[in-house]
Order: sequence, then structure tokens, then C-alpha cells
Amino acid sequence: MLELLALEPECFYWARRRETGGAWEVVQVSTVFGAGRDYWTVARTGSDVHHMMDDYEFLVRITLPEADIISLSQAAE
Repeated sequence: MLELLALEPECFYWARRRETGGAWEVVQVSTVFGAGRDYWTVARTGSDVHHMMDDYEFLVRITLPEADIISLSQAAE
């Protein structure tokens, strides 16, 4: 698991709620309430509801693929 101090703002992570031990989901570390770490919240994808950082445990950061992403028209060729 990642420590809260290892997280970066506006990045996406696989995470789950601590209290429910629920399913892993994609969340974003949000700075909507301020850029300082004390104001960061967790935004669940597909929702405008924000949660406290301590309510979640974070597994891994989601990064973009290293390979170039091609368009659908390029893929069809």
C-alpha cells in the first residue's frame, strides 16, 4: 500500500475505502478545495462527491502507457 505522503495531486490511483474493505476502484487525488496537502480529497471517477484522504487505502498510481497512443483511424490501417 502507498503511504499518503507518497501520493501526488491530480493523479489517478487504484484505491478502496478502508472501512468497508470494498472493491478496488479508480480514484483521483483532487485539489478542488486547495492545493495544500491538507485540502486534498479523493474524487471517485464518475462522481462529484469528494471523500477524506484517510478514508481510503491506495494500492498503486495509474500512469499513461509508455508507447505512443494511436488514433482509431491509424489502428485500422
